[in-house]
Amino acid sequence: MAILEILKYPDSRLKKPAKEIEKIDDGIRDLAADLLETMYCAPGIGLAATQVGQPVRVAVVDLFSQEEKRKPMVFINPEILEGEGEELLEEGCLSVPDFTCEVKRHCRITVRARKLDGSPIKIQAEGLLARALQHEIDHLNGILFIDRISPLKRHIYRRKARKAREVQRTTS
Repeated sequence: MAILEILKYPDSRLKKPAKEIEKIDDGIRDLAADLLETMYCAPGIGLAATQVGQPVRVAVVDLFSQEEKRKPMVFINPEILEGEGEELLEEGCLSVPDFTCEVKRHCRITVRARKLDGSPIKIQAEGLLARALQHEIDHLNGILFIDRISPLKRHIYRRKARKAREVQRTTS
């Protein structure tokens, strides 16, 4: 397993939708293992393949950061079939560092995907799991959580990120 570099906004690869996976092979299984290792190291609760520059529809989620409690979930070609209710809660993102904002998401969702062994799964999720799945599936569709906030808040973040990059360039 390897720890991969997580792309940061405004990297254009984050905005490209991922391709559906036709065949789950050792390369995909290795990528899923690397995504989990990278997510735990970051630390985070979810990571999509597009966030590490791999434009394929693989996402991992684990709501438990403590090693003894971990319950890693791997989703191949996930898609949201339906969503119910709405809630506005704070979100952050490994690809959008040092910024959190309230994002409106469904409270409950139904997701269809495949497991690493190729078998189909259909899960109903609510709470933090529903939010994490929506966030990661957005990544696979080329959508960042800052695309779901007000234009003013997005502008403030972009200006702040641009200044941070300029400071980093001048001190490097």
